[in-house]
Amino acid sequence: MKKKPLFLISNDDSINSKGLEILINIVKPFGDIVVVAPIEAHSGMSHAITMRFPLTFEKIKEEKHLQIYKCSGYPVDCVKIALNEILEKKPDYILSGINHGSNSSVAVIYSGTMAIAIEGTLHSIPSVGFSIENFNLDADFSNVEKYISVILKNLIKNGIPKGVCLNVNIPKDVKKVKGIKICKEAKGKWQEIFVKRKHPYGKDYFWLTGEFVDLENDKEKSDVFALQNNYIAITPIKIDWTDYKTIKELEEWDL
Repeated sequence: MKKKPLFLISNDDSINSKGLEILINIVKPFGDIVVVAPIEAHSGMSHAITMRFPLTFEKIKEEKHLQIYKCSGYPVDCVKIALNEILEKKPDYILSGINHGSNSSVAVIYSGTMAIAIEGTLHSIPSVGFSIENFNLDADFSNVEKYISVILKNLIKNGIPKGVCLNVNIPKDVKKVKGIKICKEAKGKWQEIFVKRKHPYGKDYFWLTGEFVDLENDKEKSDVFALQNNYIAITPIKIDWTDYKTIKELEEWDL
């Protein structure tokens, strides 16, 4: 009898996230699951790790084929402590999410969700980050199971090239999803706006807000365009950030 694969699941929205619960239930038919997720939400923390304070973890649930732990650290801390202290063997796959909020385009740089997948890739473990374009804590996930299940079936069947993880983004209105598209990361940036307010004791303080500016020329191939047109976007993310073309230019410098 073929042994079930082992999935390590984490997120950046905390152990109590609805998206995490949904992902666990979708993955259950595919294999054994160990969840290690942060106690608190840590969105936008990217690849932060805890170095100045002690880390703790605690098992909060165990049933057949499922163990759930909460961890005091950041999302990547959860992966590291799972691989080094909790798991008895290397997981076959690492999944993160389902994140409440899109991680398309340059959001990958800031995303704790995608940092989990990137950390898995650094350990040569096929990894996927899942996000939905809905920040509501009670977001509608009613139509996502069939699409994520298709992605998982293909992940298990085909694998992912080494040094690559997958960034999966789901449109906000899940009932209007038309299908899945393989996409490129849209060129863009966040135009930050700091809202200045006055503390009751007279000191200024600031809230970071802003809006995304789409700078993509080849829009129809981008993840942002796919989401805008009600398609699930799958974008392969490469871990090696080296620009090999620029290496040749730099070699011409007088150094």
